[in-house]
Amino acid sequence: MSTQAGAAAGNGAGRRGRAAARTRRAAALLTAAAAIGTVTALPAWAAEAAPLPPYSFDPSAQRIAGAGTSADAKPLEPGRTYRDTLKKDGKLYYRLNLDTSRNTYVSAVAVPEPGGKAAYGDGFRISVQDGSGVECGYQDVNFGAGDYGRPLAAYARRIVDPDVSGCQEAGAYYVVVERDSDAASAPGDWQLELQHVTEPLLKENGPDELPGSWPSGTPAPVTAEQRKRQGGNGLHDAVSLERGEWRADIRPGQTLFWRVPVDWGQQLFTTAELGSSDAGDDLVGNALALGLTNPARGFVELKTVSYSGDPARVALDPRRPVDHKNRSAYEDGTNGMRFAGWYYLSATLSPQIAAKYGDQPLPLILRVDVTGAKQPGPDYAGDPGIFQVTADDRDAAASGATDSEAADDPTMAVVAAGGLGLGTVLLVGLGAWTLLARRAAR
Repeated sequence: MSTQAGAAAGNGAGRRGRAAARTRRAAALLTAAAAIGTVTALPAWAAEAAPLPPYSFDPSAQRIAGAGTSADAKPLEPGRTYRDTLKKDGKLYYRLNLDTSRNTYVSAVAVPEPGGKAAYGDGFRISVQDGSGVECGYQDVNFGAGDYGRPLAAYARRIVDPDVSGCQEAGAYYVVVERDSDAASAPGDWQLELQHVTEPLLKENGPDELPGSWPSGTPAPVTAEQRKRQGGNGLHDAVSLERGEWRADIRPGQTLFWRVPVDWGQQLFTTAELGSSDAGDDLVGNALALGLTNPARGFVELKTVSYSGDPARVALDPRRPVDHKNRSAYEDGTNGMRFAGWYYLSATLSPQIAAKYGDQPLPLILRVDVTGAKQPGPDYAGDPGIFQVTADDRDAAASGATDSEAADDPTMAVVAAGGLGLGTVLLVGLGAWTLLARRAAR
């Protein structure tokens, strides 16, 4: 055989080998998709829509069992994330071993079963207490006027401050998470994602009085070209955004998550617009819920809007520029804007939309604006960690990156991209497999 003929034969064998490898990879993708799903038919053939994607918990989270009493509480370590389960009207204790060198924040994300019934005021309380039961800091969060369950986030804190008399000693403290549910509410367990983070103290304490005036006006609407950026399924895989107009598709009962870097001295403005539908004009109260959570996963704000088939818009209130001094305010909306870092947006579409307009996605438009020049941050006595905006953060916001480990894996990224249902993934994968098989045969 000539060298040229041998090379041609080798190239042909190489092409066939590569084609076969592509076929095997396609088959593996289908197997992975089938393994993570729970439906048994493709959407085109199924009588019911595919189930909603589950909340995306941090895969590195450690399982922990909250105790019924403080004496049996297990410790939460700084920088760690944990998973637990909160029963109806349950109350759980966790231990913190704290010194006086850093501020402490412990957050909880409570995740009910999607679409479950919730009465007005259903929610939970998270607090940090000292050994005598004195509360150092707490937050209460609930579903508001909406009567359906969705993920709720809140945090409690212990701040080291020489001007405060309580909660200043080193030693054992306790995190208490307590669920408050009406008798008519869904009785199912709530999954918890707990996170313990710390913040360095200032090198020198200064005046913390808030400025009397601040730019409270709403800027001109964002007029950038609309781009597609589907939200994530949890805080862990929240999709990064920068200033602009963003398009997503949201199903009834679904919650989507995004994150926006906001630096010291900057303000975040956000509106969410639910697109029109030609399927009817029935009114659904509190159909769209738009929420804001700070970098330590503390609750900042929640707004809702009703829907009757026409476009519906909801906007977050103007907030003070991000400033260390904001922590001196009592109100959550100001107090929560106390750090630079990633601020999280969530949008939930009421499951009642399905009964009125069908279980199909509705278009959702987010308009995000970050105004104001970056200001020097506080003079921290150590590394601010998550409480800063880096050049990498800005690059992530421009590209739409997430911190999710699944997003770093190309196979899982294909399966998870855009919140696709399993049936859609299988259908696309089947087409790709067939095409690769034909190429291999040729």
